[in-house]
Amino acid sequence: MSYSGWIILTASLVGLSCGFIGVLLILRRMAMMADAISHTVLLGIVTAFLITRELSGIHMLIGSVVAGLVTAVLVQWFHGRGVQQEASIGIVFTTMFALGVVLIATGVGNAHLDVKHALMGEITFIPWETVELPGVGALPEAVVMLSAVLAVVAAVIVLFFKEWKLTSFDPALAASLGLPVMAMHYVFMSLVSVTTVASFDAVGAIMVVAMLVTPASAAYLWTNRLSVMMVLSGAFGVISAVAGYYLAVWLDTSISGSMAFATGLLFLASFLLSPRHGVISRLLRPKTDAEFVSASGGGQ
Repeated sequence: MSYSGWIILTASLVGLSCGFIGVLLILRRMAMMADAISHTVLLGIVTAFLITRELSGIHMLIGSVVAGLVTAVLVQWFHGRGVQQEASIGIVFTTMFALGVVLIATGVGNAHLDVKHALMGEITFIPWETVELPGVGALPEAVVMLSAVLAVVAAVIVLFFKEWKLTSFDPALAASLGLPVMAMHYVFMSLVSVTTVASFDAVGAIMVVAMLVTPASAAYLWTNRLSVMMVLSGAFGVISAVAGYYLAVWLDTSISGSMAFATGLLFLASFLLSPRHGVISRLLRPKTDAEFVSASGGGQ
C-alpha cells in the first residue's frame, strides 16, 4: 500500500471505532466525556512511562484505560454528591490533564512526550513505525492496534446490542429489569478509553474528540434507529478521514486538523440537509395544519 493509503487507512479505522462509540456517547448525553477522557489519558500514558521508562508496550494501554476509568469514576462520584455533571467533567478533566502536563515538563527528561504531540498527533509517521506479523509481513503498528480495537469495539457492541440500547435510552427501566447498569457504564467507559488511547498517538486528542462527537451528532440528525445511526456514524468518520486528507494535501496543512475540520463540514451539511431535522428540509417541507395554526398564533 502507498504512503497515502496507510495514512488514510489509519484515520479511517479511527473514524469507524470512534463513530460506533460516539453514538452511545451522544445518546447517553456524555459527549463532553469524550473530550475529558481524550485528555486525561495523557496522565495515564505519562504515569506508565515514569513507572517503566519505556515508550511502547501494553503498559501504555493499561495506564490509559486506568486513567479513563478514574475519570469516569470521579465524574460519577462528584455528580452523585450534588455537583452538576458538566462541572464535574470540567473539574476532573482539567485537573488530571494539567497533572499530566506537569509530569511531562518535570519527569520525562528527553523522552518523546510533549503536549503538542498529544494534541495533534503524528499521523505522518504512521507508515514508518512498523511491526512484523507472521505470514503477513511488516505493517504499521498503529494499523494493527486500531484494527484490533475496532474488532473488540464492534464485537462488544454487537454482543450486547440490546443492553446498550436499553441502558442508553432508559437506564431506569434497564435497572428495573435487573440489568447491571453501572457495570455496563464502566464497560462502556473502558471501551471509550481503549479507543481513545489507540487513536491518541496517531492522530492526537483534537481529532479523537472530533471523531467521537461530530460524526455521531451528524448521524443522529438522519435517523432514529440505533443500528442505522451507528452505520452512518462510522461511514461519516471514514468520509471525514478521506476528505480531510486530500484537503490537507491541497492546502499543505495539518492532516489531523483537516480531518477534524472535515467532520465539522459534514455535520453542517447534515444540519442543513437531513430529511427530518435539516434547516433547508424544514423550509421546503409543506406545513401541516397544526404547524400552520402554531405559526399563525393559534388562529387569533
